[in-house]
Amino acid sequence: MAMKYRADHVGSLLRPPEVLEAHAALREGRMTAEQVREVEDRAVLAAIQLQREVGLDVLSDGEMRRPGWSSDFARSVEGYVPGAPALRLVWHGAAGEQPPVPPAGAGGQVIGGRLKQKRRLTEDQVGFLKQHAGGMPFKMTMPAASYVTTRGYKPGVSEPAYSGRKEVLEDVTRIIHAEVKALAAEGVPYIQLDNPHYPDYIDAGRVEQMKAYGWDIPRLIQDDVEADNACLRGFDRGNVTLAMHFCRGNGGRGGWHTTGGYDAIAEQVFTQLDVDAFLLEYDSERAGTFEPLRFIPKGKTVVLGLITTKSGELESEDEIVRRIEEASKYVAIEDLALSPQCGFASVAIGNPVTPDEQRRKLELVVKVARRVWG
Repeated sequence: MAMKYRADHVGSLLRPPEVLEAHAALREGRMTAEQVREVEDRAVLAAIQLQREVGLDVLSDGEMRRPGWSSDFARSVEGYVPGAPALRLVWHGAAGEQPPVPPAGAGGQVIGGRLKQKRRLTEDQVGFLKQHAGGMPFKMTMPAASYVTTRGYKPGVSEPAYSGRKEVLEDVTRIIHAEVKALAAEGVPYIQLDNPHYPDYIDAGRVEQMKAYGWDIPRLIQDDVEADNACLRGFDRGNVTLAMHFCRGNGGRGGWHTTGGYDAIAEQVFTQLDVDAFLLEYDSERAGTFEPLRFIPKGKTVVLGLITTKSGELESEDEIVRRIEEASKYVAIEDLALSPQCGFASVAIGNPVTPDEQRRKLELVVKVARRVWG
């Protein structure tokens, strides 16, 4: 049985100014890759120390080495060409129409040729994190195959390299599964796929866009679930926890792109997706009620993202506990856990939260988790 981590978090942490400057200097030729790596190493060590100090149950490297949460895929393969994705994301909040630094494959690039892998997705990150985790559980994150395909596949551009969306999905699945297999072999105890695409089937505007392409939405969802399951097939869940985070848009500066409850996808996705843990955003009324959680199979963990990373205002401990109790009407309390709703910096610019506010929110996660689960 997979481990349950009660005080969890999605992964990304605020990038220190020196990391942002180093990445800019690398792009402009003012620093070497080796020099930048030294800056990143220091930032990862500081991120690990922060997580240890606040008492989180699982560590990440803060995604300090990434321009954006999903950028590892596009920079690890050949086959992307300039272009706008098939589905247009309408950003709300301070982010405006697009994230300040669009993740590769989510803005500015689409799949226009056969995908050919140049390097492993997270090979430059996992070794350092494992070395410095000090025996604590740690996680590696990557985009889900269904996400990469939906943001990368574009009718008329992805052909003739591919016969259609499903063939792209199969190729992406092969690459993601290989990365999960490599991480599991290296002893990574927690692997998280991130997928802000399943909420595409929730948001009315994007549903209309899909219908305009003539896409069969239930068939697309089924294809996506089967592909994501294929990425996670063949692993001993006693040795590795396999999870998926459902994102509603976290493009920096507090922006978001999805409105609507999980009702539209709950039965098809929650009952069939073979993950050990669902990390679900529930930090605002845009996420709807907890009622769709009734479709979560018994024994699966639901990590409730009740603490927002989109502002520095600290939530009430008692209110978070009350909401956990409310969710327990649909999922047994022993199958629940707590986290912030998303990362603090899914893209490099990050959300409008100070380092001190970030710390207090992570401390709140731990404090509530200890109060509820001991």
